[in-house]
Amino acid sequence: MPTTCTTGRLDTPVTTLVFDLARGVAELVYAGAPLPAAESLQPLASAQQRALHECEPDEPIPRSILPFAHTGYAGEPLLEVHRAGRLLALGPQPVSVTQIDDGLLFATHDTENSLHVDSRWLARSSGVVTIEQTVTVLESLRGSLQLQRFASLVLPLPRWVYRLTSYAGRWSAEMSQRRSVLAESPGLSGVTRGGRSGFAAGQWLIFESEECSEQAGWCIGIHLAWSGDHEWRIDTDHNGDAVLWIGGRWQAGEVELAGGSTFRAPGVVFAVGTAGRASLRQQLHNHVRDQVLPQTFRTAPRKVHLNTWEACGFDLSMPRLLQLAAQAAALGVERFVLDDGWFAERRNDRSSLGDWQPSKAVFPQGLTPLIDEVQRLGMDFGLWIEPEMVSPDSALYRQHPDWCIALPSLPQATQRNQLVLDLSRPEVREHLFDCLDTLLRRHAISALKWDHNRELFPLAHRSLAQTQGVYALLDRLRDAHPQVEIESCASGGGRVDYAILSRCSRFWASDNNDPKERLRINRSWLQFLPLRSCGNHVGPDPNPITGCAWSMDFRAKVALFGHMGIEADPAQMSAEDREVLAAHVALYKRWRTVLHDGALYELPSQDPGIFGWQAMLESRGLVLVTQTGFAQHFEAEPVRFVALLPERFYRVRLPKPWPEKASRYLASPQAWDADVELSGAALMQAGIALPLRHPGCAWLIEVEMV
Repeated sequence: MPTTCTTGRLDTPVTTLVFDLARGVAELVYAGAPLPAAESLQPLASAQQRALHECEPDEPIPRSILPFAHTGYAGEPLLEVHRAGRLLALGPQPVSVTQIDDGLLFATHDTENSLHVDSRWLARSSGVVTIEQTVTVLESLRGSLQLQRFASLVLPLPRWVYRLTSYAGRWSAEMSQRRSVLAESPGLSGVTRGGRSGFAAGQWLIFESEECSEQAGWCIGIHLAWSGDHEWRIDTDHNGDAVLWIGGRWQAGEVELAGGSTFRAPGVVFAVGTAGRASLRQQLHNHVRDQVLPQTFRTAPRKVHLNTWEACGFDLSMPRLLQLAAQAAALGVERFVLDDGWFAERRNDRSSLGDWQPSKAVFPQGLTPLIDEVQRLGMDFGLWIEPEMVSPDSALYRQHPDWCIALPSLPQATQRNQLVLDLSRPEVREHLFDCLDTLLRRHAISALKWDHNRELFPLAHRSLAQTQGVYALLDRLRDAHPQVEIESCASGGGRVDYAILSRCSRFWASDNNDPKERLRINRSWLQFLPLRSCGNHVGPDPNPITGCAWSMDFRAKVALFGHMGIEADPAQMSAEDREVLAAHVALYKRWRTVLHDGALYELPSQDPGIFGWQAMLESRGLVLVTQTGFAQHFEAEPVRFVALLPERFYRVRLPKPWPEKASRYLASPQAWDADVELSGAALMQAGIALPLRHPGCAWLIEVEMV
């Protein structure tokens, strides 16, 4: 039963949250480093309260996680409910709190309007807190209510929050970091309208103290685990108090609740870092590895991919694919992924989506001969699909034109020459499951690249239902084929979130494989997502999107820090480039356990062109340091390591191949051919000097405790 406690406490291994319920609401009065078990909570809560000042309601406005307007709160309310077109005035009863397994359950209800709200805050072993909120309409209600908006989280921000880091972008330029000082940036907000989490990436937010850096200061990470449209905004009042509102977004009238029904808002992940962004990153990475990714793929080695798209495009033939498979195996590739163009009459992007049978022109004997040869070469086989879409020029559309999301009597607008199937309809999901299940049962397919190349327009009141339909299809497919890995791709990073990753094993960070661009894009993704989940491939030269040309050494070293793959034609590479690439594939295999299971740290630099990462697992670590620009000075600052034991000694190596041009400027190359031993203190404080003056230069550094 709910308690009458005036405080609530929630502890994770690295964080304590304290709530004050003395005024009948739930106020988050502390979120930070762990407090002593004997901490007296009521004095702590009382010490945060403020006295009245002029021009304020007679009772101070509470900073509630479940806010309603009747308290004088003027920000975005927790929920907005209509009945027969009229906005209801909600006046719920005092909030109660119940201690539940691993968390707290806050509850409040509005007897007048037959509404009940639950908010579950659950502590996870990784250190994060997950938040799940539901609204229930009581059985006593006659008729129905329309839920217009319902927050997944309303968070009154601590006063130490100084700035917000949010993200925006577009196709091939995802996750551009934006920093805003809250006091100087009124009206901060974000919204998506394309029916997916989108390139705007607004469901990833970081709030920082003024002094926050990689390894110092406080920060809060927020993620809305939802693959559909969403919105967020920050309201700041005249007291300087800022409040975050974040939740899913749907069209008016889309959510109608009858008596006895419950609506669950998309979940939120909340984490507090008290030792800089690195401490926040470790919590989020551990959460994804331990509790988000499908269990089968949380520890399995991440195989090196070769994807056929950049090598072949739609120009597929058995001789060409067999040749490509042999070339891939020679490089050390472990998975051969056949991309778009393998099915029906698909010779370009204008037909055949929805007709998921192998092309008789390309594969007269089906996919089996190709798969058999791929397996004979020591690789497994992956396949590209785009099951949520349909081409108007397809057998499926001609048979079921009514299966598309559309508005009656209006023209059906296409994007990439395709329409969207209505996955809110059970018969559509059943058909798609049958098609995919048949493919997977008939063929030895180890992985699916699941693409989503079109925004949803019109939404036609399907924003929520379409996303839920995708989840239902993926869940059923995973239950039937738990060993099949699924990659989430949406023209690159257009649908990346914890909810989709709970059904997939990795995400495609961007269609842009230019290593300079990927360093920037991945820097943002890797604040929230571990290297294990991030597809990162060696692209062709010159890059087809940016037109830039980069050495194979640079492309391969950048791709190694992630789930490595190749998206290029080995036949177009020189023998020297193939040798360099094969050497890096071998390095990746040797270090992937450290990369994918270790802690990831960013190595800051005063040079804006330098990117540095250190992955550390127990006594071993691998460092990547790159220069993307033309340095202002001849000599870069030394590379200084982190997270080492100062008193212990470490063996340091520069694994070959070295970057050709930069290695000419390496002091004492003979010394680096052997092992160099230095203390952790020396490596962290003095570091090692490496030439990093030219664009497209990258070094790998191995470090291992002696």
